[in-house]
Amino acid sequence: MRRVLLLALTVLALAACKEDAQDISPVALTAESVGHYCQMNLLEHPGPKAQVHLEGLPGMPLFFSQVRDAVAYSRLPEQDGVILAIYVNDMGAPGATWDDPGATNWIPADKAHYVVGSKTEGGMGARELVPFADLDLAAAYAAQKGGTVMALSAIPDSEVIAPVVLDAGDDAGDDADYDQRLKALSEQIGG
Repeated sequence: MRRVLLLALTVLALAACKEDAQDISPVALTAESVGHYCQMNLLEHPGPKAQVHLEGLPGMPLFFSQVRDAVAYSRLPEQDGVILAIYVNDMGAPGATWDDPGATNWIPADKAHYVVGSKTEGGMGARELVPFADLDLAAAYAAQKGGTVMALSAIPDSEVIAPVVLDAGDDAGDDADYDQRLKALSEQIGG
């Protein structure tokens, strides 16, 4: 009898734990979805997105404007909280395009095949890690756009944590103009 009672209590305890388990299902992108770092609307930026589910925040993942940023977030020592799941857009899903990568075509980040090192830029202007569920589609993308297909665990930190060097191009004049305006304002305030 004692064994039956112990078994019943164990089953009840396990059932209670299962009911308390946090839902880590991917969340669809909406007009209210904003990037964790930039706080900008994700739907306004091209390229694949990512979401990170943290313990204690059910149904409220951190969204990222670029997959690269989510991977960096997961690797940085400053990141606090227990990561329960990371999802990325499957860029090989039917209908997924660079301008509209999809609102619901999420795949687990650790199951994706990433094209790393292509010249493709993500939504915030940095080179992007381009995720695919299908290895053949990832290889075809790499053949067309450059780069190497890798698993998440093989992506070097230098691809996600290194600083981003943006092309100065036409913006060089903007910097000089900014410096001139700042100097004029400083002179105005100072005297």
